[in-house]
Amino acid sequence: MKVEIPNAIEKKRWLILSHAFNMDGRAASLTITDKIPYFLESGIQPIVFSAITGSKDERFPHQQFLAWGPAAFRFDFRHWVANKYGRGSLYKALTRTVSILLAPLIAIEKLLLGYSSQWSWSLPAFIRGYFLIRSGKVDVIYSTGSAWSAHLAGVWLKRATGLPLISEVHDPLVIRKNPTDQGFERPKNRDARFRHYLESQLCKYSDYVWWFTGGALHYAKVRNPNLNTANNAVGFVVMPGANPPGEVREVSQHQYGEHLNLCHFGSLANDRSLSIILRAATELFKKYPEARKCLRVHAYGAPLDSLTVESIQNNGYSDVLIAHGRLERDSVTGMSGRERVAQKMREADVLILLHGNDEWCAEYIPSKFYDYLWSGRPIWGITHRNPQLDQMLLDRKSYLSADGYEEEIAMALERIWLDWKQKRLLQPILQPIGVDQAVHSILSHITQSRLIS
Repeated sequence: MKVEIPNAIEKKRWLILSHAFNMDGRAASLTITDKIPYFLESGIQPIVFSAITGSKDERFPHQQFLAWGPAAFRFDFRHWVANKYGRGSLYKALTRTVSILLAPLIAIEKLLLGYSSQWSWSLPAFIRGYFLIRSGKVDVIYSTGSAWSAHLAGVWLKRATGLPLISEVHDPLVIRKNPTDQGFERPKNRDARFRHYLESQLCKYSDYVWWFTGGALHYAKVRNPNLNTANNAVGFVVMPGANPPGEVREVSQHQYGEHLNLCHFGSLANDRSLSIILRAATELFKKYPEARKCLRVHAYGAPLDSLTVESIQNNGYSDVLIAHGRLERDSVTGMSGRERVAQKMREADVLILLHGNDEWCAEYIPSKFYDYLWSGRPIWGITHRNPQLDQMLLDRKSYLSADGYEEEIAMALERIWLDWKQKRLLQPILQPIGVDQAVHSILSHITQSRLIS
């Protein structure tokens, strides 16, 4: 549907800086690419700068740049080869050769700077953007994460040209350590120290800047009291939402099979680990031995974390937890990786949403949550200190546990098991959050500001 906004947009030509763009299934890409149709319908004429890691968009000018630093070049080159030739023997030979050749330069880059690998993409983005702006082809600069190189290029372009800058911060740039830490302490890690500085620059030079949760905006305001004051950035919250991949389907009657299939999609780490599910499974099997033959935990989209691997080995759970890896485009059916993921979500009995256990969870909602809402399947959220996420899960009739409370997690798994046996798993309330509301919020803010003549 067309996004209605209060006033017509007069400054239509937007330079969108996004390191990840048109990368199949990548959250950082979907957050911006899903907005594009609504921007186009609203009269915006996008010009996109991105890395070479995604496919080129033919609907509008889209320029792709290699990063200039060796670490980012290696990262981008790997994705480019995978997209062009697949991940077979040629991929392994080329990427291994490039890694060996670049290793000394990467070591020097890390020693001298210590920044995350994608930082150097800001250099070509700034230079090409500067000349494009000077030629009179851009009205507004729009930087979007998650790689902070896009925001750095955006700040540079704002300061060099004076054009309006709007910034979309995906993940908090400043990572707090505990509930009492407000993020004022100067980090020891050089990349974290630079991100701390970059947040202050966005709050100073952006015309508008938004975060994805109320918690993230709150702590950004605490650290940057100039936010929402005269002549500084206006900060607000936008829920990114997600568009359904392909056609929107009606939720059909769920088919129960011989296995209780719990499915997790997305990245894993030791602080966001499926090992907590396996520990709960151990307790379930003690109480209900027959569950051992029925429970299956499926992991899609990422390698298993070390804690999960250790739990599988120690408990002999290689048949309980099945790692499927990343779902890529299927050359036989023509389905994209994103469409294949959506299909697997709809087939699940219950979708696992792991939030993590770090303090930054108070400022973060997993992007996969918005995709889950389109599936029509019940969600089991294991969350950490985020009332906003908890309420959204409860509003949609989900299973909910708190990370770190193992007895509570075990009880939730037992409830899921009993519900499944009786074929009465929770019927979720279908309230997906689309991208149209995000675009409406963004455009409603900026059409009432100094960005529009």
